[in-house]
Amino acid sequence: MTLDECFELGFIVKPHALKGMMVTQLDVDDAATYDRLKTVYLALPTAPTKLTAYSVERVNPQDGLRVLLKLRGIDRIEEAEPLRGAKLWLPLSELPALEEHQFYFHDVIGFQVVDEKEGELGVVENFYELPQQDVLAMRYKGQEVLLPVVDELVSHADMEAKKLFVNMPEGLLDIYMNPGAHKNPNAD
Repeated sequence: MTLDECFELGFIVKPHALKGMMVTQLDVDDAATYDRLKTVYLALPTAPTKLTAYSVERVNPQDGLRVLLKLRGIDRIEEAEPLRGAKLWLPLSELPALEEHQFYFHDVIGFQVVDEKEGELGVVENFYELPQQDVLAMRYKGQEVLLPVVDELVSHADMEAKKLFVNMPEGLLDIYMNPGAHKNPNAD
């Protein structure tokens, strides 16, 4: 199993109690979706690209997206401590199904971005998960353009046509194409 075949589920925050349980922070919409995990892949901070499979004994939901995780073979706090900070990964095949027109970021890399007013703009190159919000990165006339991923701006994806439909804010493309022309008149 490689990182390209997986998605990041979350990470181990710290050991919990003495018998190998670990506090885990999930990076998902609904932690309950993963309460019956059988296997999880760990990437240690010292080897972030090497995945090691662990059988899951138990998942106990906590507050929000935190769960207590018990892995088979990790039975003491001394065995859990080295796993602190490890990232948890699952195969892409275990992603929950989405509703029509919804998409996972990795599914639309390479899709043509189509604006409702401007038409075809460029190609989705990446997504960045920023603290404030996720943003889509596309190439437009040789320039990287970032678009916040919010319902008002990103409409839907057509998986068959490989197109992502957006509603670009007025003037956003101009800011990227003519950065010096848009200085704040109140800034000195």
